[in-house]
Amino acid sequence: MHLTDRTLRQDALLCNSRRLGSPSASSFRAQPARQLHIFRRHQDACNQQGTVRSLLHVRSVAETKTEEQKTSARAAGQNGAPREPEFYEVSLPKPLGVRFTRGNDGSAYVVRTDAKLGSIDEQIEVGDKIVAVSASFGNDVWEAKNFGQVMYAIKTRNGDVYLKLQRNYGDTSFLLEEEMSEAEKRFKMERGGGNYGMGTKEMQEANYRARKETEKKRRELFDQALAKFKQNNIEGALIDFEEVISMEPKNYLGDDFSRVTQIFRVAQYNVACCYSAINQVDAGLEALEAALSAGFEQYNKVRTDPNLETLRKSPKFKKLIDQYDEPIINEGALKALKNIFSFGKKNDDED
Repeated sequence: MHLTDRTLRQDALLCNSRRLGSPSASSFRAQPARQLHIFRRHQDACNQQGTVRSLLHVRSVAETKTEEQKTSARAAGQNGAPREPEFYEVSLPKPLGVRFTRGNDGSAYVVRTDAKLGSIDEQIEVGDKIVAVSASFGNDVWEAKNFGQVMYAIKTRNGDVYLKLQRNYGDTSFLLEEEMSEAEKRFKMERGGGNYGMGTKEMQEANYRARKETEKKRRELFDQALAKFKQNNIEGALIDFEEVISMEPKNYLGDDFSRVTQIFRVAQYNVACCYSAINQVDAGLEALEAALSAGFEQYNKVRTDPNLETLRKSPKFKKLIDQYDEPIINEGALKALKNIFSFGKKNDDED
């Protein structure tokens, strides 16, 4: 049966009228045959719309599977068997034009390459996994253990950054959950049919439990990082704080309509303190800016915290903090007053 767009629109309107309270069959008993014909057409249209909805859901699932098959085909050999892991190496000067994210296995993956942001290599593709990275100093190479460690190594590296990557041929399944549970499968089927049932309820409960468990693990990792910082284990603290940041939930919306969690803001600030402690000024200012732009508003702490002393020595620090907080001394106002009382005389600080 072929359905045109016009037919679908008419059927949808008819079926929607049913929700608003369409007439029952009994009201047509004493009416002319034409009205009874309209009523039956109304019922057929609603049944037809349900069929179309199911067909669209099946088509959506089929299209998704087709895309997955295309990705799998790229990663497969000529005989259809999985390829042997393929690795390649690059060495890039900082700043990098490559951006990374934390995958569902905790590893670092490429999510973007942009020559406008910094140096790139044409071999690098979205989806490729970091398996080794150059150490902060010297010629040592570290095995990539997790996302936080990779970010720490890149940001603290003096000189070119060495990366060893595993080619994934554009596969981005690292951003997805492993395998759907039965509740998730029922939820997707119910959502496709416009229904609410046990699958949806179980999915909501499972998501709530998973979210609470993730929040607990994230808080424990944050406390662990803080303890390491107090013990002067700056490297360990940085790696853990970077992990905490990477665990920020997607599409978060707080009770105050904030788009980021409080733990994200504080972790970014603590990362700035860590980089300040090891004299990594640029990385520290980058983390501090991330904290401020995310809503960290303890400006007096930023201006006085001993842990940020190294950053405050940079001429970039004042310019950064003044963008978010009114300066304690308004230099513009002082200069204006000085000009008023100089009676037009040339100031000593002017050329």
